[in-house]
Amino acid sequence: MYGVFDVDVSKAMTDSTSTYESDSVRQRLQTAARYPPRSQSIDLESIVVRYEDRTDRCTITPRECPDSERLTTWLSADIDAFVELEQRR
Repeated sequence: MYGVFDVDVSKAMTDSTSTYESDSVRQRLQTAARYPPRSQSIDLESIVVRYEDRTDRCTITPRECPDSERLTTWLSADIDAFVELEQRR
């Protein structure tokens, strides 16, 4: 399934199972803030993996991504953390 999704960030963040330390998160945000924002839009692709025994997962990734960035340029969450864009407008 491919499409455009809007992420319910509040749910995605509260359901997080990440083991990153808060200092690590702060460091990554500070690093990201040093880069100027991109003026061009980025085409994203959604990939849904369906499971029989647990919640389906959706991964959002750039359509065109250099191999050197492929392993670190994505966001994955339970499918119920995503909503159709039209529902949020």
